[in-house]
Amino acid sequence: MADVLLQGLWFHPVDGVVIEGVVSDGELVVVRARTAAERAACPACGTASVRVHSRYVRRLADSAVGGRPALIELRVRRFRCSQQDCPQATFAEQVDGLTFRHGRRSAGLQTVLERVAVMLAGRAASRLAHALAAKVSRSTLLRLIRRLQDPETSTPRVLGIDDFALRKGHNYGTILLDIETHQPVDLLPDRTTATVARWLAEHPGGEVICRDRSTAYAEAGRLGAPDAVHVADRWHIWSNLAEAVEKTVVQHRALLREPQDTATAADPAALEGLDLDSAPAGPRTAGRLSDRVREQHEAVHALLDQGVALREIGRRLGLARNTVRRYAHVDSADELLVGRWTGRNSILDPYKPHIHQRWAEGCTVARRLFEEVRERGYPGGENVVKVYVAKLRAGFPPTPPRKAPSVRDVTSWLTRHPDRLTDDQAQQLKAILARCPALDRTAHHVRVFAELMNDRQGKHLDQWIAQVQADDLPTLHTFVSGLGQDLDAVVAGLSLRYSSGAVEGQNNKIKMLKRQMFGRANFDLLRKRVLLTARGCS
Repeated sequence: MADVLLQGLWFHPVDGVVIEGVVSDGELVVVRARTAAERAACPACGTASVRVHSRYVRRLADSAVGGRPALIELRVRRFRCSQQDCPQATFAEQVDGLTFRHGRRSAGLQTVLERVAVMLAGRAASRLAHALAAKVSRSTLLRLIRRLQDPETSTPRVLGIDDFALRKGHNYGTILLDIETHQPVDLLPDRTTATVARWLAEHPGGEVICRDRSTAYAEAGRLGAPDAVHVADRWHIWSNLAEAVEKTVVQHRALLREPQDTATAADPAALEGLDLDSAPAGPRTAGRLSDRVREQHEAVHALLDQGVALREIGRRLGLARNTVRRYAHVDSADELLVGRWTGRNSILDPYKPHIHQRWAEGCTVARRLFEEVRERGYPGGENVVKVYVAKLRAGFPPTPPRKAPSVRDVTSWLTRHPDRLTDDQAQQLKAILARCPALDRTAHHVRVFAELMNDRQGKHLDQWIAQVQADDLPTLHTFVSGLGQDLDAVVAGLSLRYSSGAVEGQNNKIKMLKRQMFGRANFDLLRKRVLLTARGCS
């Protein structure tokens, strides 16, 4: 009963193998088995043979058992080929589903490692294999990928063509995609016209080609698939329009900033008659100076009441004789704490009304205020104005001017759906369009084009082009000229439902698969991984 259970556990999909025993050798589980088939077919001529030449033991690594690596010691036979003219004199028997030629792993473990290699590749796949108690190097896993057969592909009816970066800024390839299933069909090592045209000629049957507005892909489509309908991708069309809008915004960037805000930082009436330079009328009541003066004044008068002379008081308290005399001649310390300059006028007083007025108008730069009052006859230095402006800034902080929106912000607002703008963004855009008629007309053309594209009204593109050409907008004229060079494909892109937007998602997958190989991958290996991963097989 136990042998039957082990047989079903290890070799349930395999015929012609008998388990002789299972032993535990440290961390290793060893399964001893033998082949039981009466005959074997010659791999060269296919003739079945029963003549046994010799026997030997094959050691095959197998999937882990309970987290422990497993080893199959399989006793196999070598047969003689009965055909005298066969070049294969002897051959070793193979067990379908368990062994393969020159294999040191079981077919099951080989399949698992191939799938792990396709999905993760390199170091990540090697670490996962070690966790599965199958120690293999990353180089071995990459070799497993290279040995796999390419999946069968057929030419899709709707083909998407776009480029992707093998090395960003230097080398680019081409990805071919089935638009209807969003599955990659093939990868090409470059994006030249000759390479793409050759592939299209070798794979006839495509009816629709979705592409960007690259002249290389357009020419390749005309050469390799002359009967196919070309569809310009809507994302690229809209991106080209956004670039034209951005150039228009750059030309009028001076009008993006709001005019000088006349809202006052503080009411001029509140600043009139204000004298921030004046010291407080009363004596100081706090601070180290005030406390020291009061203590020394009290000590001096206490010694005077005892009849001590001024010279002796100075010697005892460590004070100068004049200081003792000054303390002795006042009855209260408050008389010593009143500011010396209390009640004095400032040289800046005649010019403070002008400073207050300019402060209320939003001019808060001390240097500029100094130059203005100097032109009006102010004889003092700049530092006096700086000190006074600092006091104004502390008492009446100015409202900072609103930051002007950037060119990218305004371009985004113009090319975004109005419902996706916040209330503040919509208000700023409305103010900008009111200040700049050129941007207002540009916004109108963009909205009309967006409605034409969303409603698949490509047949009205000629009317839109005529309206733009009649307007004085040079950058949009350049965009319209570019549309005219590929007009049929643009009209088809704005009319048909096909679009190559799914290619961008495949580009992200290619980036991920490329990073996993840590720079050790060539193009063929990357291509095979992309195709196998997309089909979920190895």
